Amino acid sequence: MIDSIKIGERLVGDNYPPYVIAEAAVSHQGEIATAIAMTYMAHAMGCDAIKFQMHVLENEMLRNVPTSDNFDEPLYETLNNTELTLDEHKQLKALCENLGIDYLCTPFSAVAADILDKELDLKAFKTGSGELTNIPLLKHIASKGRPMIISTGMALIEEIQETVDAIKETGTPFALTHCVSAYPTPYNRVNLHNIPRYRELFNVPVGLSDHSIGIYTAIGSVALGASIIEKHFTLDKLQSGPDHPVSLEPYDLGELVKGCCAVFEARGAKREIFPEEEPIIAWARESVVSEIEIKKGTKITKDMVWVKRPSPAPGAIPAKELDKVIGMTTKVDISKDKQILWEELS
Repeated sequence: MIDSIKIGERLVGDNYPPYVIAEAAVSHQGEIATAIAMTYMAHAMGCDAIKFQMHVLENEMLRNVPTSDNFDEPLYETLNNTELTLDEHKQLKALCENLGIDYLCTPFSAVAADILDKELDLKAFKTGSGELTNIPLLKHIASKGRPMIISTGMALIEEIQETVDAIKETGTPFALTHCVSAYPTPYNRVNLHNIPRYRELFNVPVGLSDHSIGIYTAIGSVALGASIIEKHFTLDKLQSGPDHPVSLEPYDLGELVKGCCAVFEARGAKREIFPEEEPIIAWARESVVSEIEIKKGTKITKDMVWVKRPSPAPGAIPAKELDKVIGMTTKVDISKDKQILWEELS
């Protein structure tokens, strides 16, 4: 089992806090000032990385690509109108380095991967679900030797297996993110149990690239072992564009980070009495007490005793021993509403 990959100095995997990626995508609308503001905000909200996209359209697609319902205009025009220049990407990467948040960027062509590798010296590549079956491109990206995070939306297990086998052959470390590429993804389509399933089938770290509304499923995925969380991010959900409606605004992004970290800390399976519980035990458990005044030499019957708080004092009888008390004889007078001691019975 490959239980972690390394992104810069950060280990990402089963035994480490979830690596949270704010997916900027094209929600900056192609405006560098907005992209800068998003970077500052993603850092302020505690994200580990912010991710952009690099499109070299003539190497990526034909002009007549069909468009899904979440686009208001043809895909080619949307991407062309929202693309950042190489200099702007360099500016964003420098800002990320100064702030201490990872700059990630998704290539959609071999040319874009080459640019990101040579010009921006990425810590890792993150690939989109649309490229999962583009094994030539993924192998080209893997040839750079940088860690990869590969999304798996719109794919069957057999297709994911083909890609996993191809990338494992290259020796490049990688993780998968479970994904359903519906915008938004209905909760009954999310299928979070694919996360442990992928870990078992493919033996690599697994995360979630989530397109459902809100932060619930992403936080819940951490309990199932997700080590990477990717969510679309925007400064304003009311803007027009393909990703804004399923994106998190800053406050919710911060809540996502806090929630993922909280659930990660809560994932343990220890069953013991913790030091913090000891003061509660003192009052929360019950002991055997007298319901009436009981004279010395009396044989105890069920109607004479019951179990009440607080916990047994030294020598008192725990509630679980009630049945043993029935039929015993008192050696002393016992007043009403008193914890009964073992030494008072024979």
